Amino acid sequence: MILLIPIGIAIFLVYMWIWGPSPVKGCRWRMDRSRDQKGQSFFHCPLCGAETLTVDGKPPRHCGARKTPSMAPDSEK
Repeated sequence: MILLIPIGIAIFLVYMWIWGPSPVKGCRWRMDRSRDQKGQSFFHCPLCGAETLTVDGKPPRHCGARKTPSMAPDSEK
């Protein structure tokens, strides 16, 4: 019986690691080909208002509304 508690905790942690909250859960990135620049794809999120360019043509994997210190421009640091 006592072994079930650590096993249950381990299963929960693995579950949260694999299917946990996503950093872009609220964002709905839309590509705008008319605003592409020099091999970069332009994406806009209508929910948070973020706009960004990506090199690989795939939508960003972060939410533009939730800025982390590593994402902040130099003027905001």
